[in-house]
Amino acid sequence: MTVADRTRPEPPPGGPQKVGNRWAGPAMIASAVIGLVWIVVFYVINGTDTDIPVYSDLGQWNIVIGMGFIMAAFGFAMKWE
Repeated sequence: MTVADRTRPEPPPGGPQKVGNRWAGPAMIASAVIGLVWIVVFYVINGTDTDIPVYSDLGQWNIVIGMGFIMAAFGFAMKWE
């Protein structure tokens, strides 16, 4: 038995069981797509007479909401392993 074998920590029984945040990847993609679609829809209906009940009442705040979804996607990206 070598010195390296004696000082090496014993592996946990059953091998390494580390599981990453599997929900973070899909949540990141979904949040980014929702934010992008939110902003695109706002710009498309902005110059028309189309009226979406709550969406149209928000006005320029729709850009802030869309960017909020995109910022949340970056937050999920930090949780992804």
